[in-house]
Amino acid sequence: MTAASHGSRRLARRRSGPGWRPALLALLLTLGASFAAPDLDKTQALALQRYGARAADTVQAWRRLIEESRALPDTEKLDKVNAFFNRRMLFEDDIVVWQQQDYWASPLEFMGRGTGDCEDYSIAKYLTLQLLGIADERLRLIYVRAKTGSTTSVAHMVLGFFPQPTDEPLILDNLISSVRPASMRGDLMPVYSFNGAGLWVGGATTSLADPTTRLSRWRDVLERMRQEGLTP
Repeated sequence: MTAASHGSRRLARRRSGPGWRPALLALLLTLGASFAAPDLDKTQALALQRYGARAADTVQAWRRLIEESRALPDTEKLDKVNAFFNRRMLFEDDIVVWQQQDYWASPLEFMGRGTGDCEDYSIAKYLTLQLLGIADERLRLIYVRAKTGSTTSVAHMVLGFFPQPTDEPLILDNLISSVRPASMRGDLMPVYSFNGAGLWVGGATTSLADPTTRLSRWRDVLERMRQEGLTP
């Protein structure tokens, strides 16, 4: 028997030993997680079941937007996603849509009802850009005070896209049709921002906490998105 054959047998014994199977299982679980994907067929079926044919058509148009935009530059993705929701969805307060003072709808709920408020626009754009391959660390949902007069302001939410972590963000907003740099939005005063991994106050560069711990509405909408097939 050759030295190579002895080596092959030793390798086979090591692989069949008690320590190898847990390692293989861990590897397979890791690979399974990395290939997990949203189930948008489930999302569309739920749209039809819960809200009817019009909602299912909206979800289908949204899926078509995603497929047609995957290869576009990031700035074009921003423009198309911003325009899709700003043009198709109607603005309405939560008390009218959900009979609650403050409800954060999932993108399915938002497209299903065809109407929602600023949080719903921002969350839907955030998820869509993630599905288009934009990393979570480049996106933040930003809670702001929006000026409505010389001395008055209202609570509002927008989505920020950061070309690089330290760059000025581009702002996606349901109040205006164009995506603009933050420096051109002097009407907005940031209060805090968050994404799937962090929570920042004002202009801080360091995250203060896990957003799902501090923001119960964010935790709830993330769970609904998972149940609706929108996230793995």
